[in-house]
Amino acid sequence: MEISFYHLTRQPLMVALPKLLSKVVEAKMKAVVKVPGPIEMEDLDQALWTFDKDSFLAHGTEKSKFPEDQPIYITTRDDNPASAEVLVLTDGTTTSILKGYNRILEMFDGNNPTMVEQARARWTTYKNEGHTLNYYQQTENGGWQKKQ
Repeated sequence: MEISFYHLTRQPLMVALPKLLSKVVEAKMKAVVKVPGPIEMEDLDQALWTFDKDSFLAHGTEKSKFPEDQPIYITTRDDNPASAEVLVLTDGTTTSILKGYNRILEMFDGNNPTMVEQARARWTTYKNEGHTLNYYQQTENGGWQKKQ
């Protein structure tokens, strides 16, 4: 399993995540985005409709009809109704279900010491489980640079 950590330092999650999800959709993959609670789910739902003035990212939430048809599915649970290949874990969320995904993307706020410590602990756990790990840090312009 390939697990990539995305260390947010310049832009907040609601700005950076839609850009990453655009790349997932462009690659003709589906994604599940796990958020901590209903407020974050509503915030991300809104962000995906409005992040680009010329377009939007089609998606649904656990409250939507036909979740199995959604290219991006936002949830607070460990469900994957559309058989997505990519799981995005945000704001310290975790899952006990990695099976079925090709990639896991962990996005964490690098300005929050608690989130950084939690990400380090998850990195160690994943490493001990034998997963392939990648680490990306946000650049000045909001892009991503792979670090060794």
